[in-house]
Amino acid sequence: MTSLSTDALTLTHVAISLIAILSGLVVLAQMLKNAMSSGWTGVFLATTLLTSITGFVFFQPPGAPTPAQLTGVVALVALVPTLYGLYVKHLTGAWRLVYLIGAVFSLYLNVFVLVVQLFQKVPALQPLAGNPPSGPVFGAAQGLVLILFVGAGWRAAKRFRPLVAIAITHP
Repeated sequence: MTSLSTDALTLTHVAISLIAILSGLVVLAQMLKNAMSSGWTGVFLATTLLTSITGFVFFQPPGAPTPAQLTGVVALVALVPTLYGLYVKHLTGAWRLVYLIGAVFSLYLNVFVLVVQLFQKVPALQPLAGNPPSGPVFGAAQGLVLILFVGAGWRAAKRFRPLVAIAITHP
């Protein structure tokens, strides 16, 4: 792969990832308000799926899987019941909670990777965490992200009770 094609692929992957995060935050905000938009939800789930898949295109030397590859596998596995709960089971019964947990977890993984990338790529943050990122500042940042998502997920689980027939068919 040439440098130009690698750069283009990287830019595309980053753009997809940022769209996944932004649309995921909209979806989470809607869940907290007991609302749902099929448009935003579709964009979030599609771009989250694409960001996980395109992440595997960045080839690594043979050997043990990298943390990024393992995160991608976990993300893809989490999306299976999430998509099934929404598009096949239409959030009926326990599938509402399966979808909600999967969607929030998928968004969390996207943000988790964003924090890793920020500590790796932003010059002002690099000295605080090293490469690969580790240490108390990095741990505190990731811990805060985890706490925020667990709290938001908990609140969303209590509030999100969509009228599925309306929510899925009308944006």
